Amino acid sequence: MRAPLTWLREYCDPELDVGGVAERLTMTGTKVEAVHHYGVAALEHFLVGRVLEVEPHHDADRLKVCKVDLGDERAEAPATIVCGAPNVAAGQTVAVARPGAVMPDGSTLRRATLRGVVSEGMILAESELGLGHDGAGILVLDELALDAEFAPGTPLADLLPIATEVLELEVTPNRPDCLGVYGVARELHAASGAPLSRAPWEDDPGRGGMPDGATVAVLCPDLCRRFTARVFEGVSIGPSPAWLRARLLAAGQRPINNVVDITNYVMLLTGQPLHAFDLDRVAGARLTVRRARPGEQLQTLDGQTRTLDEDVVVIEDAEGPTSIAGLMGGARSEVSAGTRRVLLEAATWDGPNIHRSSARLGLRSEASARFEKGLQPEQCMHAQAVASRLMLEACGASLGDGTIDVAWQPAPPRVLRLREARVGAILGVPVARERQMRILGRLAFHSEPAEDGLEVTVPSLRRDDVTREIDLIEEVARLHGLEHIPATLPARRGAAGQLTHAQRARRSAEEALAGRGLHEIAGWSFAGPQLLDRLLLPPGHELRRAVRLRNPLSDAQSLMRPTLLGSLLDAARHNLFHNGPDIAIFESGAVFAWSQAGETVDERHELGALLSGTLTPRSWRGAPGEADFFSAKALLDALLDKLRVAWAVEPRQWPFLHPGRSAAVLLTGESATAGELGFIGELHPLVASAWDLERAAVFSVDLGKLAQAAPATVTFRAFASVPPLRQDLAVALPEAVAAAEVLQAVRGAAGEMLEQVSLFDVYTGEQVGEGRRSLALALSFRAPDRTLTDEDVAPARERIVAALGRLGGELRG
Repeated sequence: MRAPLTWLREYCDPELDVGGVAERLTMTGTKVEAVHHYGVAALEHFLVGRVLEVEPHHDADRLKVCKVDLGDERAEAPATIVCGAPNVAAGQTVAVARPGAVMPDGSTLRRATLRGVVSEGMILAESELGLGHDGAGILVLDELALDAEFAPGTPLADLLPIATEVLELEVTPNRPDCLGVYGVARELHAASGAPLSRAPWEDDPGRGGMPDGATVAVLCPDLCRRFTARVFEGVSIGPSPAWLRARLLAAGQRPINNVVDITNYVMLLTGQPLHAFDLDRVAGARLTVRRARPGEQLQTLDGQTRTLDEDVVVIEDAEGPTSIAGLMGGARSEVSAGTRRVLLEAATWDGPNIHRSSARLGLRSEASARFEKGLQPEQCMHAQAVASRLMLEACGASLGDGTIDVAWQPAPPRVLRLREARVGAILGVPVARERQMRILGRLAFHSEPAEDGLEVTVPSLRRDDVTREIDLIEEVARLHGLEHIPATLPARRGAAGQLTHAQRARRSAEEALAGRGLHEIAGWSFAGPQLLDRLLLPPGHELRRAVRLRNPLSDAQSLMRPTLLGSLLDAARHNLFHNGPDIAIFESGAVFAWSQAGETVDERHELGALLSGTLTPRSWRGAPGEADFFSAKALLDALLDKLRVAWAVEPRQWPFLHPGRSAAVLLTGESATAGELGFIGELHPLVASAWDLERAAVFSVDLGKLAQAAPATVTFRAFASVPPLRQDLAVALPEAVAAAEVLQAVRGAAGEMLEQVSLFDVYTGEQVGEGRRSLALALSFRAPDRTLTDEDVAPARERIVAALGRLGGELRG
């Protein structure tokens, strides 16, 4: 919301500069996001002038040379000003800018010579003062009917609001009472203690009773809590007064005509939107408020035809819907230049319904932004009172007898107990009862002393916001000053927090990757449907059970992501174009999919990593290694070994992974969670090229299953006091036999004395024959109580050789 400071000061002027006002409001909860300057600057150079003479310019047909009295008694002669406006004439009282004036566009006016004549200023149009958009002719002050003296030399700012600072406020959804200038003034009064002027709706020229000439029926009182209307006759449509146009412009509203401008002005002042109907265009002079029928259509003021459903509330006349309640009026009954009778409506609509209808129709307005936060029925008559007075003054209208007021059931006042001891317990510091009464009184709460504190009556405008004692304590705290409440730590009372086993396992896994140089990313939990096609997923694939959102922010964020690959690849592509080809990233986050039955959504926490380019810097020791399947497997090995989880890989193909360079990651051993943990492999070339990558290796594992398999406690085992016996073994095997299968066979055959086995060399060539390869294994044997000899390990070695023979292996040399 934008609140012009000069308008605010009419109701509460704490004699603070704009920075002081912004600070007081922000510190008490009404945050000022920014301060803008509207209008002109260097106000001392803007004066009232009187045109004494007007003569044609000797060298320009469209220019005139004017002699203007600016009230300067020291001047030897009137000021000479060259003017091109067609309506300038002798005897007019005009607005003048002298050299040094700063115009609305920020430029500084200077003395100029126009076709040989020196001009000592400018006679201004309303657009050059920020009072409107009319720049065709000068602003003639005699025609504005201002209650002020027009003596030449009078500062123009004394007559017209030509400059002001504008506060841009962030109003929280629970404070719709602050969506009007007077509501903000009440907050400023409470925050500063400066006097607050009488409410602008206290003087109401209208009267009660049912008027003649129009009737209203409300068929959905659950969605329309109050409907008020007044009839105005003899309305003269035209431009609004300059002061009103200036305030609307400063507040971000576009002036249209006096009737529409009044509705916008009153909304900005009171927070209550209004709508004006041309009563002669309301068929049957009767309005009915009802739910729309499914498929019903209405052309709104923006020229669009909208299709409605039964949750939308419409206002109709005898010929059908004429406006969408709380959102926008219809074109059929809008006020136009020929309007002579106006029906002015102020109603209270159900906030959640307005919010829902606004979202479905894609229609949002200043009115809907207020209604959806929940206005109070009492505000209707606040707006009617202010608008009625302005309609009489600015439109020359006469107010008909009576006021339509239907569908309102007055609510009893809410009375709450505020205990003095409770205030001190919550805030940590005592606040005197008298201080509490003063604070609440400034906010329009009525307080009476009680035995243990105060009996507080909540004002109607805060009825939905202040419902409990704790809400009153909040009001006291923010006005007493949060800066006066000391910062203290809450009492622990023996409580001690710690991570769960699953959280510790997750953190250990993330630290394992970060400790090896990978950078963590945080991707969106949303994805677009294009991701599934870019990953080459066939119909029926499990990742195609993605969860689609009903109301996505965009098509690119219409799915809950079924895999981490999308965000990893997006981040890799971004880094490729900004930081170079060497990428090592990981992400820990949730993925989502429909269950097999399609009835529930499964949410899993996964850990994924992507490697591309080189893993080590170029150095004199040789070319760095490229990221491939084995570099990703080494990272996964470090991660799972840190968690002390037994695991293995099994060749498996995924659509998005390179054929022959992919595998399933399996949990092994006797764990109840043994089974598939995730996948590992190099990206399919088509998938990699879709993200502009040449080659990349990835893996992804289910952190939930991983945490269940990881031991909760780690048991210490002392280092052996005797040295191991190490032996190397080279065996030639068919190429189809995987190294993992060989290592598993060696561990199964060796027995308990085998401490470790690892592969340290692979050879293919003529010496082992076509279709075969040689694997060099390093074996380490150890006994806990003695140093082993060759004779001790000979039986184990024989069992190992026999097991390798069953795989088609032969010992070499």
